[in-house]
Amino acid sequence: MNIGMLWFDNDPKTSLDVKVLQAADYYHRKYGRTPDVCLVNPANLDKALPQAETRRAGNIIIRPLRSIMPGHLWIGNDEPRSAVAG
Repeated sequence: MNIGMLWFDNDPKTSLDVKVLQAADYYHRKYGRTPDVCLVNPANLDKALPQAETRRAGNIIIRPLRSIMPGHLWIGNDEPRSAVAG
C-alpha cells in the first residue's frame, strides 16, 4: 500500500477490530472507496493470536508492520504488484 489514511485511536477499551471498522467507515465516507488492508504495529495485535496469522476485521486484512507507531492504523487499498520492466 503506497497511499492510505493514517488513523489514531489509543483507547485500550476498544478492540482492534472495532477500531479498524470505524476507520474503514470514515475512509469510505471521505474517499468513496472501501479499504481492504490495514497496517498496524505488532504490539496492537491481540497477544493470543500468533503474529504471523492472517487477521481480518470484516473484509479488511490486518497486517503487522513495525514502522507503524503504536495506536495508529494505516488503512487503504492494496495495490497489485506490477512487474518491473527492464
